Amino acid sequence: MNVIGTVGLPGSGKGEAANVAETAGVPVVVMGDVIREECRERGLDPAEHHGRIAGLLREEEGDDAIAARTIPRIREAAEGRDVDTVLVDGLRSTVELERFREAFGDDFTLVAVHAPFELRAERLGERGRDDSDSDLEALRERDEREIALGLGETLERADVEIDNTGTLEAFRERVREVLDVDAGTGSGATGSNAEPAGGGRR
Repeated sequence: MNVIGTVGLPGSGKGEAANVAETAGVPVVVMGDVIREECRERGLDPAEHHGRIAGLLREEEGDDAIAARTIPRIREAAEGRDVDTVLVDGLRSTVELERFREAFGDDFTLVAVHAPFELRAERLGERGRDDSDSDLEALRERDEREIALGLGETLERADVEIDNTGTLEAFRERVREVLDVDAGTGSGATGSNAEPAGGGRR
């Protein structure tokens, strides 16, 4: 089983990469789901307490806590299915990277998705999931928090890099190349060549 992890700053396109994978029949495991599930178990709203609970999990179980909880989900995602690849959405730190490399060895590939700040801000503004998506200062602060957690170093240690500054279809095609799937496996190959690629999930 090949395990492909994605890393990127907000709005870079990780969510769209996950969409491409799902359309192609590749199971997707979202690391943030671990935190959302923990929030619900503690009776908290994930939308309000996501960051705090992520921090608490790391304090209580170690810096690799979220990765450690994600590994069984990866194995479960592939279990009983005729799939060669699982995509893991949302690595943040080198500690998480090392935990995945320890678990999966050479079968783990880290893919960095890159896009410049202005383009990411435009995409997040168009997505508009909450008010902070259109706040440039909030995005800069968010970038700084992510980098402080180790995301910058994790990006530098990627095995594969995807430049997401072109069209949506060009981005989707590059993701399919990395996943080693055909364009004909789903509707993800039908996007407009003029549409910029964005990020659909976090």
